[in-house]
Order: sequence, then C-alpha cells, then structure tokens
Amino acid sequence: MALGPKRALRRAFMAAEALFNRAFGDRLNPFYHLGSLTFYLFWIVCGTGLYLYAFFDTSVEGAHRSVEALTREQWFAGGILRSVHRYASDAMVVTMLLHLARYWAFDRMRGFRWLSWITGIVLLWLVFTAGVNGYMLPWDRLAQFVTQASFEWFDWLPVFGGTLIRNFIYDANVSDRLFSLLVFIHIGVPLITLLLMWVHVQRVPRSTTQPPRPIAVSVAVMLIAMALAQPVMSQGGPAHMAQAPMVLSFDWFLLALYPLVYIWPIAAVWGLVLGASALLAVAPWLPPGPRGAGHRLTVHPGAHAVSARPGETLLEAGLRAGLALPYDCRAGGCGVCMCAVLNGRVDLGDYQPAALSADARARGLALMCCATALADVEFEVDVPALAGEGVSARAARRRATVERMERLAPDVMRLWLKLPEGRRVDFVAGQYINIVLEDGARRAFSFANAPGSGERIELHVRLVPGGRFTSHVFERMREGDSIEFEGPVGRFTLQESEFPILFIAGATGFAPVKSMVEHAFRTGMKRQMILYWGTRTRRDLYLAGLADEWAREHPNFRFVPVLSDPLPEDEWTGRTGLVHEAVLQDFPDLARCQIYACGSTEMIVAAHPALIAQGLSPDNCFSDAFTPAPAGPQGETQRPGEGTA
Repeated sequence: MALGPKRALRRAFMAAEALFNRAFGDRLNPFYHLGSLTFYLFWIVCGTGLYLYAFFDTSVEGAHRSVEALTREQWFAGGILRSVHRYASDAMVVTMLLHLARYWAFDRMRGFRWLSWITGIVLLWLVFTAGVNGYMLPWDRLAQFVTQASFEWFDWLPVFGGTLIRNFIYDANVSDRLFSLLVFIHIGVPLITLLLMWVHVQRVPRSTTQPPRPIAVSVAVMLIAMALAQPVMSQGGPAHMAQAPMVLSFDWFLLALYPLVYIWPIAAVWGLVLGASALLAVAPWLPPGPRGAGHRLTVHPGAHAVSARPGETLLEAGLRAGLALPYDCRAGGCGVCMCAVLNGRVDLGDYQPAALSADARARGLALMCCATALADVEFEVDVPALAGEGVSARAARRRATVERMERLAPDVMRLWLKLPEGRRVDFVAGQYINIVLEDGARRAFSFANAPGSGERIELHVRLVPGGRFTSHVFERMREGDSIEFEGPVGRFTLQESEFPILFIAGATGFAPVKSMVEHAFRTGMKRQMILYWGTRTRRDLYLAGLADEWAREHPNFRFVPVLSDPLPEDEWTGRTGLVHEAVLQDFPDLARCQIYACGSTEMIVAAHPALIAQGLSPDNCFSDAFTPAPAGPQGETQRPGEGTA
C-alpha cells in the first residue's frame, strides 16, 4: 500500500531520529532541538554581523574594498567571522526548513498551533530576505547578479512597471543611497525577525530557545572548521554593470530561486512563491483536522484538573496549566515523560519503540509528549511534587514496621505502622504517604490518624482484586514486616473559614476525613461539621460506630450515613442513593459552606458540578480523588490525589 507524502515524510523523520539516537543519544539528538538550534544560529549570525558591520563602508566605492580588507587583512578575525556568518545563515535555513517539515509531517500545525505555524512561514521568508540582502552588500560580481535579478523580479509587479532595473544598467546609476538602504534593510529585517520569533514561541508551553550545551559547542566548532577549510571569498572582483557575471559559486540554501528568474517567466516564479506560501498558510485548516472537542484531564498525584484542547498532547496541556511535568525531547524519543493512563482513551501518537516498548503499552503506559486524549483521561506521573505546593520532587523516604493489623471489614484492613525509636513523621491532617514497592512503584494511602502521634501511622487499605500491594496486605503481610514509604505529601488539608464544614466520603475516603475530624476535636475547633459517608452496603461503613460516638460526644458534629445499594439483610432505614445527592437535598444553598470530598474519581467528577450549581464557591470545594488501578500482575491499589475542585 502506497504511503501518502505526509506519512512517508513522518516515517523518514522517525527513521532519521532513531539513527541519530543511536549515534548521539536521545538527549543530544539535533532533530529534537531544531527550534532552539534556529534561535542559537540566529544569535551567531547577529553577533558575527555586528563585527562585520563595524568595518563596513556603506558607499559604492568603499563597500567592496572594505569587505576585501576585512577578509584578507583580518583573516584571523574578520575573514573567519565572515565565513561563520555565511555558514550560520545557511544552517539557519536548514534548521528552519526541517523544523517546518517535521511539524507538517506530524500534523502539528492545527488548532491552537496555527499562530506558531503562520509566524513560522513569515519568519522563513524574513530569513530569506535578510540572507539575499546580505549577498548584495559585498558589491562583488555575485552581489551584482543577486541585485539585478532581485530588481528584475520586483520590476514585474505593476506598481513598479520596469523602473527599478534602470538603476542597474550603468555603474553611474548606482549611488551611495542604495547602500544606505541595503544596510537599513539588513539591520531592520533581523530586528523584525527577532520580534516575530518571540511571538512564534508564545503558544509553546515551556519553550526553550537554547540547545543543550554540547550541541551548541559542537555547532560552533563545526562552523569555525568550515570557515577554516573553505573560507568565504568575494567573487570576480567588484561589480561592473556593463559586464554580466559568467561564472559564480552559488549558495543554493539562500539563492535557490534566483536561477528561475532567468529560466522561467517571472510570472511563473511569482506564482510558485505566492502559491507555495498560500498553500502553507492554509495547511492548518485543510482536512483532515483534529476531531471532536477538547477533553478533561485529571493528573495524579494531586488530582489536578486540566482542559486539553483538540489535538493538544497531554504534556502540552499539563505544561500550559502550570504543572511541573517531566520532559526532555518532546518528540517521543527519550521516555522521560512516561505516564500511566488510569482511565479514558488516548492516541499514543508517533514515538520511538525504544522509548515505549510493547510491554509498557500493555501496562497502560504512554508518552505525554505524543499522546492525545480521545476522551476524558485520568493519568499519573511519577512526580510527587504534583501532590502539593512546597513538596520536593522526591519526598523524604523512611522505613516503618507493621505494628498491628485489624480487619475492619471483609475488604478493609487497618494498618498501624511504627517508625524506628526516636523517629517521627510530621504531617498535616488530610495528607498521605506513598508506599514504595520492591520495583520502585508507589501506592498512595492517606493518614487516618490525627497529627501529633508522629511515631505511628494509621492506614485504611481496601482490597482491590488483583492489586499487588493490597493483595499482599490481605494474604501475606504479617505484624513485624518492614515497609518503605515516602511522605508526607498532599494539600487536601483543612483551610481557615467561618463556614460550616461538610465532609463527603466514599468508601475508604473516610480515612483522611477521620484524620481531619480527630484533629479538629483535638484542637478545639468549634465550627459545625457534618460527615456524609457513602458506601454500597451497611458492612462497608466499617467505622460507623466511631462516627456515631463522635456525634454523641461533640455537639458541633453530625453523622449522615448513605447507602447506594443496601442489602435486604441490612434492614436499612436511613438515607439511600448517591452520597452527594444527600448533601444537595439537605442544603438547597451551599453558598456559605465549605466542602471536603474524598472518594473515587467518579464520585468527585459527579459531585463537583452539582455542588457548584447549588451555590458552592469553587474556592470552598476541596477534593481528594483515588482510583483503583487495573487488576493483573501489575495491578495496584488506590491512588489518592488532592486539589481544589
């Protein structure tokens, strides 16, 4: 089956990038730094150009003479810098064309990226303009050819009507004012280019304009080596209008269109330039475009809610929202941005097989820089710093011993962990820890005890069928076993307010609520507190007796259990249905309430809009979502994450 040009070019890029990865490694693959290389080359061109301009004579008689003196009398500086200036300009055209071709091949110019694409096309023509203009300044025979061809080209336009080329028939017609104009253009166009380059990167989250230092040094050394091996020299002596230049050494990077001025009708050359530019300009809106609307992303740890625009990768959406996500190449080559897709569907995109193996795909892993959402998606990144502000990239790691185990329900185990003598963990009610497994994987569980007794940690572990850690807890764990964990992490904590507190807990979402409530009692908090605890059946209310005891002993606390699917033997006469619906029934106006909701992501997603619609301020709605991971050999237990809903 024949490949379309776009798919064929995409495969060619992937093959070339794989080859360069083997040669240089994914961190130093120049294909992953085409944009920043263009910026770097621009600064080299500007720096060398400023030095050359300092010795340039902007007159007809002095232009060629000053360039020759600079090249031959300052060969160690001016001569080398002139060559570096020329070769860096050519290299800049190459990186820009490759950058444009790669974005076209991977269809990365649509939707919100249209501005970067359009400005990129304009930048390409500005660079061509500055480069062609630069060839006019030495006023040698090549400059004569470029100048005459350029003015013949523009003379075809009706607005000029053949008046421009008349200035280049005889040497006497060329005045010093021409070189003042050429120098003005050669300075003005790069300034406009710099401004547009800044605009160009504004819609690229966390864009970088500096390549890695080894690449930058290698490029500089390469340019100097080329300047020494093949110095750039003036061609054929000074310009002489009465004689047409016959033999020229041509720059096909910047002057590729110029032979066409004499081979084709000039109208055809204009048709090629304008037609190609117009076709590139409308490319973002040509079919097939991105399908569907944007989707909602939930990023763990932290349950950060992010909106993804059509065609936007998970990484772009997260970076745009200000999340500290890991990345490097941004092109599917390094694997640094690996994430685990917990719920929803994604298009994995194009990536190097070495960065995302078939086994990794089977385990639900994806590369954020390539994957795009096909529906609402929930995914996790191994960056504990996402759990809350002020949390380091890797929280403190500790060891504890399983001091006591108590089965609170057939599928809920209470663990008491004890730290070594003299050690303690200082946490805030509502935070959690990450249990570290043997292979480095992490399983997160909330503190269920109140702060203050830092030598012990209480956890509530619900059995997830096939879960690696939870199955171990219920089947093989014994008192005295050692556990490694990181923490504390999280920002699902009590906030100052005068409003009453409504706790909404689902299943083992009761654990952090228990920590908060006991902390509130211990500190003498007088605010009204109501706990709505929702489970399926009566036996799932594994510490209902404790909540009833709180209600009896503390007049500012009330307990409302809610069952969604009570069994006949439960003989249940209390509230039924979804737990957040009980809150909505009891509080027609939530404007003066503060809500803390902890449970499954499905519960949080269902409750949040309904609560907001009933008057709850988003600033007073705090959530902690957890999700059972897929069962199987790699199955996992719940993964809590918290944030302001």
